[in-house]
Amino acid sequence: MTAVLPSSYTVRPPAKEDAEAFLELVSAYNTSVVGFADFTLEDAEDQLSEPGFEPETDGWLVFDADRLVGYGAVFGKGDHRQVDLDLVTMDLDVETYLLERILGRTAEFARTYGHSAVQLDAVNYQADAARRDRLAGYGFQPGTTFHRMRIDHAGPVAAPEVPAGVTVRRGAPDEESRRAGHAVLNESFEGQFGFTPRSFEEWHAAQENFSAFDWSQLTLLELDGEVVAMRSCTNQFVEDENCGYIGRLGVLERARGKGLAKFLLRDQFALDAAAGRAGTILHVDTNNPTPALGVYLSVGMQAVLVMEVLRREVTA
Repeated sequence: MTAVLPSSYTVRPPAKEDAEAFLELVSAYNTSVVGFADFTLEDAEDQLSEPGFEPETDGWLVFDADRLVGYGAVFGKGDHRQVDLDLVTMDLDVETYLLERILGRTAEFARTYGHSAVQLDAVNYQADAARRDRLAGYGFQPGTTFHRMRIDHAGPVAAPEVPAGVTVRRGAPDEESRRAGHAVLNESFEGQFGFTPRSFEEWHAAQENFSAFDWSQLTLLELDGEVVAMRSCTNQFVEDENCGYIGRLGVLERARGKGLAKFLLRDQFALDAAAGRAGTILHVDTNNPTPALGVYLSVGMQAVLVMEVLRREVTA
């Protein structure tokens, strides 16, 4: 059965110029669930202009007169075996309408990329049990849980000692260093929930588009002449929480057990404290096949917010 919107509602594709209305919509929903906006104007602009996102086919804005009441989008990376949805509204009729369009477009992705089925993922604040139950009615099942981890910096933080034999390469001003970081990212995250390897070109374009990132925030660790670890940070939590953010931290399997992850964490804590940041934030998959959660807890980070990924298979 196809959902029908009230006759006063209109639908059109999103554009970067809609960022302020998008921010207002998301902030109102997030505040109703977790008590704060958890979103900024830069977040909105980046999402609406993400390389690979095709608004004409993959996004929908729903208006009641001039008021934005719903946003829906679907986004795939790499080979599109796994795609992500974003759906924000507090109107249940709009939610149904947008879900139907997202599911239809996801099935088109499967056909276009030659897959019999693809995985469609939705991120949900664990506190929003009602939304989880509604998505379950559409066939979404629990996939994994992410914790937002944070450590506060009350003053200066001592820089850690560099592990023996390791060379620290700060910043990635050239293609060689960027390719090295990309290679470590793809290899170290292979097999983790929701991670889709991307070509260097696709990944590089996404990094270039992200307003909260610049290449000085990519750090590489070299051991015996080989880049074996990477840390990619952004400023996306500076505006709202005055915190540094570790977006990705990866260590090749053959270099694990040498303290490289803990060094990269403590090194960033020292950098953030020196920059006057109130803390450092990252997200961790609690079902991560590596003992990442234990590592983060061991250096003093604590969970401050819980999100869950709900997954459904969509056939072609």
